[in-house]
Amino acid sequence: MAEKRLPHPLVAVIPLVVLIGLLAVIISLFGSDSLEGGSQIALLMGMAVCVSISMAVYDVRWKTFEKQIMKTIGEVSITLVILLTVGMLSGSWMISGVVPTLIYYGIQIMSPQFFLVTSCIICALVSLLSGSSWTTIATIGVALLGIGHALGVSEAWTAGAIISGAYFGDKMSPLSDTTILASSATGTDLFVHIRYMVYTTVPSFLIALVIFFFAGLGNDGSAALHISQYTEGLSRTFNISLWTLLIPLLTGVLIARRVPSLITLFTSSVMAGITALILQPHILCQIADSPSLSYAASLTRGLAITFYGSTSIDTGDASLNELISTGGMAGMLNTIWLILCAMCFGAAMVASRMIESITRAIVSVVHSRISLVTSTVGTGIFFNITTGDQFISIVLTANMYSNTYREQGYEQKLLSRTTEDAATVTSVLVPWNTCGMTQATVLGVPTLTYLPYCFFNLMSPLMAIFMSIIGWKIKKEERVDTEKSVAP
Repeated sequence: MAEKRLPHPLVAVIPLVVLIGLLAVIISLFGSDSLEGGSQIALLMGMAVCVSISMAVYDVRWKTFEKQIMKTIGEVSITLVILLTVGMLSGSWMISGVVPTLIYYGIQIMSPQFFLVTSCIICALVSLLSGSSWTTIATIGVALLGIGHALGVSEAWTAGAIISGAYFGDKMSPLSDTTILASSATGTDLFVHIRYMVYTTVPSFLIALVIFFFAGLGNDGSAALHISQYTEGLSRTFNISLWTLLIPLLTGVLIARRVPSLITLFTSSVMAGITALILQPHILCQIADSPSLSYAASLTRGLAITFYGSTSIDTGDASLNELISTGGMAGMLNTIWLILCAMCFGAAMVASRMIESITRAIVSVVHSRISLVTSTVGTGIFFNITTGDQFISIVLTANMYSNTYREQGYEQKLLSRTTEDAATVTSVLVPWNTCGMTQATVLGVPTLTYLPYCFFNLMSPLMAIFMSIIGWKIKKEERVDTEKSVAP
C-alpha cells in the first residue's frame, strides 16, 4: 500500500494549537482542578481535530489510528501499574508511621535556613543511587515535603527543590532507564554519555543549589511553635519508632540490588502494611470505622483501605490532618485517566504523520551548530508537550536527529546529551505529561505551582544551548568528506 502523503506543517500544527488553546481556557477556569477532567477533554478534543483532518483531507483510515493508539498505550502500560503501586506505597508509608517518623525527627534536625538546599542534595543522592526520580519523589520526597510544611517553607519551593534534585540524580545515574534509553537510542556508550553530560548537568545543578541556598536564608526560623505543634500531634497520633526506618533502609537495599521498580515499590508497600499492623493497629481501626466488625476484621479492612482508598486521620491539628491524608491507589486514577488521554493524542499525531511533518520542517532550517542544538532542545520539549511521555520524546528526538548530527560531523554523544537536557528534565514541567501528572499527584502540588521553582529542570535546556554557543567540549568527528561541514 502506498504511503499516505505528508500533511503540510501549517496543517499539522492545527491540533496542537487547538489543544493549547483549550488547555489555556480550562486552566483559567478550573485552576489546579483542571486535571480532574478538563484537561482530559482538551486532549481528546485535540485528538478529534487531528483525526478529522487526517481522515477528511489525507484519507487516513481509522484503523491506522486504532493500531497506533493500542501500540502507544501498550508501551506505557507498565507505567500505569507503577502509578497504582506508588499510590499503594504512599498510603502504606504514611499509615505505618514511616513518613510521620521521618517528619518527626527531620523537623527537629533540619534547619529552616538550609532546608531547601539540603533537600535538593538529599534527593539528588537518593536518585543517583536508585536511578529513579519517581521512586525518590514518592518516598523521601513526600517526607521532605512534610518536613518543609512543618518548617513553614512554601510547598512550591520545597517541591521545586525535591524535583530538581531527583531529576539531577536520575539523569546522571547509570541505573536510570532514561539515561540508558538516550545513550542506546543514539548508539553512544553509556558511560561516555554520562561523562559528557557533566559539562551541562553539573553547572545547571550548581546554579540551582545556589538559588535554593540564598532563598532558604529568607526563612528566619520562626516556625518553632509550628514545629512543636507538629511533633506533639504526630507523637499523639502515631507510635513514632525508629524501627519504621527499616522499611526505607530495606527499600534502599532492593534499589541497590537493581530490583525492578515495580517489584521494589510493591515489596516496600507490603512491608509497610505489615508494620502498620504491628505498630499502628489503632489507626487501622480508625480508618476501618466499622464498630460492628471484629478486631481482626477491622484491621484487615483498615489495611485494605490504606492500600487502595483515601485516608483521613484526626490529629487535633487541621494543617497536620491535611498533611498526613493519603489517596492510595484510587488517588492515582485521575492521573491514569489523563495519561491515557495524552497517549491517545500523541498516538493520533504520530499515526497522521503530523509530528513527522512538523519535525521535518524544523530539521530543514538547521544550518549551524547552534541551530542544531537549539532545534534538538526545542524538539524534545515539543514532544513532551505533544506526546505526553518522556520515553517517547527521547526516542523520537534521537531518531529524528541522528542522521543530521552524523551528516554535519558532530559526535552522537552531543545528540544523546542534548536529548537528555531537553526531553528528560522538562517532562515533569508539562501538566499532562506522565511525569508532570505523576509528581503533581504524589506531592499534592500542581505542576504549574512548582514549575517556576524547578531551577535545575529549567536551566538544563538553556545550558545545552549556551554550551553550543561557546562550543565548549563540542567538536566534530574527523571526516574524509568535509564539504558537508556546517559553520558554527
